[in-house]
Amino acid sequence: MAEAVAYPDRVFAALADARRRELLELLAGCPGASASGLAALLPVSRQAVAQHLAVLEEARLVTRRRAGRQVLFAVRPEGLVATAGWLAARAAAWEHRAASPSNGPPQPNFPADQGKDT
Repeated sequence: MAEAVAYPDRVFAALADARRRELLELLAGCPGASASGLAALLPVSRQAVAQHLAVLEEARLVTRRRAGRQVLFAVRPEGLVATAGWLAARAAAWEHRAASPSNGPPQPNFPADQGKDT
């Protein structure tokens, strides 16, 4: 599961697309679906579905397995669970900071040359 958290940016990028979120919902309801089977349920081509599934797989949100000549996909919940845990930890840390008395707002830590006109 720690492996899934290593790249939350990939998860966020994958989930930013409404079609990919729709594919995840479809796969959650019928695990083991093929790209062709999913495309039949959507107003997009099989190739478009395959590209979306590749992004979801790279983000570790789906898995693939071969069954004869078909490639079947299923949701990989641990990727989403790990990212949700990462978000919850960030939210808890920010709430803790917001509730803690401080000596003023935190100062940004920028390199010395940032912000200068060149």
